[in-house]
Amino acid sequence: MQDSPALLPSSLAAASLRSFDVARLFAPAAAIEAFFARVALAPPGVERLALDASIGRVLAEDAVAREDHPAHPRSTMDGFALRSGDGARARRVVGEVLMGAAPPRALEAGEAMRVPTGGAVPAGADAVVPQEDVDVDADGSVTPREIALPGACITPRAEDVRSGETVLSAGRRLGGPELGVLATLGITRVPVFVRPRIGILSTGDELVDPERAPLAGQVRDSNRYAVAASLVAFGAQPVQIARSADLPDALRASLRAALETCDAVFSTGGSSVGERDLVPRIVAEFGAPGAIVHGLRVKPGKPTLLAAVGPKPVIGLPGNPTSSLMILEAVVRPIVAALCGERYAAPPSFGARAKGAFAGRAGWTWYVPVRVRRRGAELEAEPMTIRSAQTSLLARASGYVTIEEDAAPVEAGGWVNVSLFSSGGAPIETA
Repeated sequence: MQDSPALLPSSLAAASLRSFDVARLFAPAAAIEAFFARVALAPPGVERLALDASIGRVLAEDAVAREDHPAHPRSTMDGFALRSGDGARARRVVGEVLMGAAPPRALEAGEAMRVPTGGAVPAGADAVVPQEDVDVDADGSVTPREIALPGACITPRAEDVRSGETVLSAGRRLGGPELGVLATLGITRVPVFVRPRIGILSTGDELVDPERAPLAGQVRDSNRYAVAASLVAFGAQPVQIARSADLPDALRASLRAALETCDAVFSTGGSSVGERDLVPRIVAEFGAPGAIVHGLRVKPGKPTLLAAVGPKPVIGLPGNPTSSLMILEAVVRPIVAALCGERYAAPPSFGARAKGAFAGRAGWTWYVPVRVRRRGAELEAEPMTIRSAQTSLLARASGYVTIEEDAAPVEAGGWVNVSLFSSGGAPIETA
């Protein structure tokens, strides 16, 4: 990793925050790597919840099967269980398997037993012939129209899960498929990680509450609500901290309150290099490692701070609404995943045809919001002009395209990869 003043030991943090040396800022991936190299997050706590209450939570222990599933061979069709070795001769029907009940007895040579879809296959049988593929004789016996192959129309024992098998690993977020597995395994008290409490601290003399009409030079404090919604979607528990003025004592008090009650602190504003951008310096006062990375080689979101006080991350997001939310979604997400105990996976994405050129800046990573429309059989992604101060920009976007620092420009008609926001983004409409 490069030697850069953007990677700051806490003793040098306060002295280094006068300007950005743009040529030596970190790319996003390198910044996250530097953060995790310096910060040992406290392991999240574990609680046990009922199945219904564990939806959306992160599994804290491996889910291991205690028995085979299915526990016995099952029929995949309504039909007749029989022995394939009896060939094409007629079989005497000796009973019926009822759904949810064990077969009345084992099958002998020359016998068949009616069985429903999902029903248990009797011992001695190794095939099921669908009822539409047999002829019923006058005496009630059945004759298959073709010789059945061994295993036909049967789900073998343990085909789905074997006893002792780890079916879900710790760190997996629980949705519908996962809860179905847990119920099948009989795990009704689910061990999940406690959701991390992340304090949201807005800074800035220009901010007013949303219910107030802003005066000249003022803006409504929208960032805290946007950040909170994304954190909820990531699986964290946002905690709103009282807004701080651009004064050292005020910021110290707010940050102290957040660190005392939360597992991490995400601030918005005050992370650039102006005289009243105090967050990096004040964070350093609370202890090592302090500011780790200050400033990213990205657009939007250059004045981003990755810091920590002991095991607690302190993330300084830019004050501009588009920059703040874009950095949280595209860059900081792995830190939130780690706090949640989740194995991080990149956001869902899909390919689309570029409507217009996508060109970044050499050596920089650009996150370009896009509108996506369906045109015929294809999806079409239209780049949106980045305006960091706009609140509505990302709400109008279906997702975003990442232009890597060494990527060649994508011309109109080329293909781009669209990443989804945690909210899913604006609906995809038909052009």
